Amino acid sequence: MKQHCWIYYFLIFLLISCGTQKPDSSFTFERTSQGIGLSENGHPVFFYQEEPKSLDGEYICNNYLHPLFSLKGDTLTEEFPTDHPYHRGIFWAWHQIYVNGKSTGDGWIMENVQQDVIEISTASENKSAQLKLVVLWKSPLFENSRPFLSETTTITAHRSENDIRKIDFAISLKALVPGVEIGGADNEKGYGGLCARLKLPDDLIFTSMNGKVTPQLEQVATGPWMDFSASFGRKGETSGLTIFCHPKTPNYPAPWILRPKTSMQNIVFPGRERIEVLMDEPVVLYYRMIIHDGKSGNINMNKLQAEYAKMNVSK
Repeated sequence: MKQHCWIYYFLIFLLISCGTQKPDSSFTFERTSQGIGLSENGHPVFFYQEEPKSLDGEYICNNYLHPLFSLKGDTLTEEFPTDHPYHRGIFWAWHQIYVNGKSTGDGWIMENVQQDVIEISTASENKSAQLKLVVLWKSPLFENSRPFLSETTTITAHRSENDIRKIDFAISLKALVPGVEIGGADNEKGYGGLCARLKLPDDLIFTSMNGKVTPQLEQVATGPWMDFSASFGRKGETSGLTIFCHPKTPNYPAPWILRPKTSMQNIVFPGRERIEVLMDEPVVLYYRMIIHDGKSGNINMNKLQAEYAKMNVSK
């Protein structure tokens, strides 16, 4: 009898750990010792790095997506690049992390910051697949690594249609103690928030709602979306990634830090000035990524952005 009970509870544990997947779903989640990968009809979509990963014992990072794949199966992102070894695929991070006016670390370079992924759930159906994460932020500089902030991030990948794939992000931050603040770099650039460390081929083109964009040293105001298209894989075959900002994101339409070489692309939040993260009302950031074949001129991005802006999102 005891053995039957043990088997029963073990099966329940497996169901909870693996999430739910409908038999007719085109999506498949696969767990490894490092994290969780998502594929659609056997084609890879992304991999979520759950476990801490380092470059020769330095720059210990986790809680990010890499690789992120194009529709052709090429890898769009990089991790631990030589120019900025703390960059990692699609990540969300802040230089300034304060509690009661005192710095508790730097989440951008993962110095004195630890992110414990305490819960992962997955669900998939015919038209979409969802990965939900609960992450506790800690620091040895704050009360012997007592958690001071809880992050709940939901990543939803939609079924590929009309040669595009939509991936939605909702990043919710809630303080666990009073006096938590986050901010971008403490300079005029103010970079911090959602970042994409993409491969940077020589033919990379930046495009937004008013046409081609030339990256500047400091922030660029371009409107609610930005596209990056280039030959990320095989030469002569282009792919593209577009990032939309939802109107419910606090600083919509957010400015950008854009880099053609040796860096990442950052949709800035909140900027140089720190903001308070409350215990009873989360800060929630909403973004959508569009993966496409690189011919962004043939896609009505303004229309897709308008559709996303009307999407009902909630905290």
